[in-house]
Amino acid sequence: MSIPYLRAAGTSLVLDARGTGVPVIVHWGADLGDLNGAMLTTLADTSVPAIAPSSIDVPLRLTLLPTLAQGWSGRPGISGFRPGRGSLAIDLRLVNVRSGERPMGRFALPGTQTLTLLLEDAAAQLSVRTELELSVQGVLRLRHTVRNRNTTAAGAAAFELGSLDVILPVPGRARELLDFTGLWTHERRPQRSTLGHGVWSRESRHGRPGHDDSYLMVAGTPGFGFRSGEVWCTHLAWSGDKRAWAENSALGFSVLGSGELLAPGELGVAAGESYSTPWTVAVYSDAGLDGLSSRLHPWIRSWSTIRTPRPVVLNTWEAVYFEHDLPTLARLADAGAHAGVERFVLDDGWFTGRRDDRRALGDWFVDPVTWPSGLHPLIEHVHAAGLDFGLWVEPEMVSLDSEMARAHPDWVLGGVPEPSATETPALTWRFQRVLDLGHPDAFAWVFARLTALLTEYPIAYLKWDHNRDLLAGSTHRQTAALYRLIDAVRAAHPGVEIESCASGGARIDLGILERVDRVWTSDTNDPLERQEIQRYTGVLIPPEYLGGHLGAATAHTTGRTSELSFRLATALFGAAGIEWNLISASAEELGQITEWITHYKRLRPLLHFGVVVRADPSDPALVLHGVVSRDQNSALFAQVALAAPRDAVPERMRFPGLAPERRYRVAPLLLGGSPRTIQDTPPAWYATLSGSAETPTTPADAASGRGSVTLAGAVLTLVGLPAPLLAPEQAALFAVDAVD
Repeated sequence: MSIPYLRAAGTSLVLDARGTGVPVIVHWGADLGDLNGAMLTTLADTSVPAIAPSSIDVPLRLTLLPTLAQGWSGRPGISGFRPGRGSLAIDLRLVNVRSGERPMGRFALPGTQTLTLLLEDAAAQLSVRTELELSVQGVLRLRHTVRNRNTTAAGAAAFELGSLDVILPVPGRARELLDFTGLWTHERRPQRSTLGHGVWSRESRHGRPGHDDSYLMVAGTPGFGFRSGEVWCTHLAWSGDKRAWAENSALGFSVLGSGELLAPGELGVAAGESYSTPWTVAVYSDAGLDGLSSRLHPWIRSWSTIRTPRPVVLNTWEAVYFEHDLPTLARLADAGAHAGVERFVLDDGWFTGRRDDRRALGDWFVDPVTWPSGLHPLIEHVHAAGLDFGLWVEPEMVSLDSEMARAHPDWVLGGVPEPSATETPALTWRFQRVLDLGHPDAFAWVFARLTALLTEYPIAYLKWDHNRDLLAGSTHRQTAALYRLIDAVRAAHPGVEIESCASGGARIDLGILERVDRVWTSDTNDPLERQEIQRYTGVLIPPEYLGGHLGAATAHTTGRTSELSFRLATALFGAAGIEWNLISASAEELGQITEWITHYKRLRPLLHFGVVVRADPSDPALVLHGVVSRDQNSALFAQVALAAPRDAVPERMRFPGLAPERRYRVAPLLLGGSPRTIQDTPPAWYATLSGSAETPTTPADAASGRGSVTLAGAVLTLVGLPAPLLAPEQAALFAVDAVD
C-alpha cells in the first residue's frame, strides 16, 4: 500500500508513502470519491510542485515529520539532542507501512481505519512510529512515538527531546483562523485572525490547559460560520502544557500543528526507551463549525464512559460554601428532592479542619467536629430522600497548613522552606500548593485516602477539582501521574462517576474526557456569561458532559441579576443542575424549578443524544441554538437576546437541522415564566399561538399540541418565523415536532 487512501463520512486522506522518504499527506479534506490505484498514483504524481527560484534543487514536499534535512524551514516535526553532542540533524527514512490494525481499548471501534508507519534515522539512532486512525464519523487521530535506539552506556545514550509534533497541511484558501482565550468565569472566548506569512502560536504553561486555552485551532475559508464554510480543525488530547499553531510559509505551504510543550531537559528518552505524543484529533467539515460537532459528538459518544441518563445535580457550593451542618444540608437535600433533583453533591468544607480555603487540603479525613458520626447521617438522609450522593475532592493539591504538608514537605512541588530559610518561598495560589503526584509515596497516599472514602461511604460521584496552575515541577510527569491516579480509582471503584473541574473550565480536553463523566464548564452560573461559554465549549464536547447549574438570581461571580426564566433556559441545554440555596426560594420559584426538572427529564434523550445546531446570526446580540433528534422527529430551540438588538425588528428565526420535506409543529415552551419582551404587539403567529398578545403557550399547551403553527422543514430552515422582541438577557424556547 504505497499510496494509502482512507475515507469515511464525507472526508478522506491520501498519503504518498512511495520510496524511502517520510510520507507526504497529499490530501486531507473532502471525500475524493472511489479512486483506484492508478488514479491515486496520478494524484500523487501531479501533487509534486515546481521548483522555485533560489530554493533547494528538488521539489519541496511537506511530510508528516518535516525537518531541515528535507528543506523545511518552518517549525520542525521533531527536534532534540544528545548531551555533549549538540542538536541532531534528524533525517528519517521510511521502513514500512502497515494498515488495517485496530486501535486498542475503548478506541477499538468497528469501522476504524488505521495506518502505522515506521521511520528510522540510523545515524541519529532514532526511530519514529506514526499512527493514523480515521473513524467512521470522519475523525482523524494521529500520534508519534520516538524510540532511542542507542545501545551505548545509559548516561551517554539519552536523547533529550525538544519537540515532537503532529503537523497537517491545509489548503491556501483556509486563510481565516479561529481559536480561543478566556479568564476565570469567562472561558472559551473566540478570537479570529487572518493567517499571513509566519506563525500564529498558542502555548499553555499552566500545568493544565488553562482558562485561556486555545482549545481548538480552526483554519477555514474566509467568513466561515456555524453552518457554512470549509474548516480544518485540530485539538490536542492532553491535559498538561501544550502548544497549537497555524503556519503559513512563504515557501507555499500552510499547516496546523500541535504537540506537548516540553520544558528544556524535561523529557529525556533513555536507551531502549520511547515516548509517545498525546493524540492530535483532526476534523474536516464543509458545513462550518456545526459540521465539526456533527463528527466529534457521535465519535465521542462511541467511546464515552457515560452509560446512564445525566442526573439532575444539587451542588452545595454556592448554597452554603464552607458552612456545613447536618440540619441545614438535610433541609437542602429535602428541598432538592421535592423539586425532582437526583444527585446531592457535598462540596468543599467536609474534611478535617477545613473552614476556609487556606488550610487542610491533603487531610482527606471527614471532619470529626462538624461530622462526629462521619458522613453517614447525611448520606442516609440523602438516600432516604431518593437521591444519590457525591463528594468534592481536590487530590492534586495541598495546603501548607495541613498535617500532610507538615509530615511530608518533600511531597510538595517546589519544596517547603524551613522557617529560618532565606530563599523566596514558592508561590501559593488560592493559598495552596501542588502535590507531587509523580512521587510514589504521595501518589499512594492520595489513592489510599480516596479508596478509603469510596469504600466506607456509598459515594456515587466525585467532583474532582484542580484550583491552581502548577508553576513548578515537570508538567509532563504530573499530568501522566494524574491520568494514572484517575485510572486507578476507576479500576478500583468502577461504579463511581467523576466530574472534572479546574476552577471551572480550565481543564476541558479530550485527554481528561476519556476518564470522566462530566466537566464543569465554568465557575460562573451567570446565564449571560454561560451562553457564550456553553456555545463554544459545545463545538467539541457533547452537551451531556457540560455541567450547567441554575444559580441564585444575583450571580455570585458577576453580581448581575437575571430572571428565573433566563437562568432555567440556559441551564437546560447540558448536564443540568442547581447551585442555589433552595431553602430560601419562594414557593412559586420552587414550583417553576420542579416543572423545569420535569421537562428536563422528559427532554434528556433529545438534549443528550441529538444533533447540536447553531444558527449564524446577522446580529450578534441575538443567537439561536438547539438540538435536533437524530431521526429529525423533534427538536428544541432557544432564541436568546444577549444584548439590545441592532434593529427594531430583527431577522426571522431560522431553525437549522430539520428535514426539508417533513412538516413540523412549532410551539413556544414556557419555563419559569414568560420571557420579557419590548413590543407593542407580538408577531402575528406568536399571538395566534398564545391566544393573547401577552401570554405564550404554556408547557401543557405545548405538550397537548394546542396553539401551534405547522410548516415544512425547508420553510422553517430557509424562511423561518418572526421572533418575539425579547428584552436583553432573555430567552424564548420553542418545541418543534414532526407531524407526518
